[in-house]
Amino acid sequence: MSNSKETSEEILDRIRHEHQQHQAGYREQALKMYPWICGRCTREFEAKKVRELTVHHKDHNHDNNPADGSNWELLCIYCHDQEHMREVEQQRAEAKPSGPTKPTLGHSPFAALAGAFGDGKTKH
Repeated sequence: MSNSKETSEEILDRIRHEHQQHQAGYREQALKMYPWICGRCTREFEAKKVRELTVHHKDHNHDNNPADGSNWELLCIYCHDQEHMREVEQQRAEAKPSGPTKPTLGHSPFAALAGAFGDGKTKH
């Protein structure tokens, strides 16, 4: 339970600390459970570089951490970023309306210029 006199900075620090502890728990489990190899590019990691290996949640739900590790895969930081960018692009594609879209403006700010040059050609 938080103290009512906590500042917003103290609350954020506490939340960050709790989040890091939560992540450390399943990360440590995954690192013990799986070989230190990226699941996408197959790059192998030694102890001094293992910090570049991340735990990716296959269903993208960071609260879904079954003890058997079935929702995890180890990815290097580069492949992990690519995986999340692919998800963002997929969501954008799904959110796009199908078919042509109507302009958002109810008027054309340059409509009055259409006849300003007679035949539409400018003189040089």
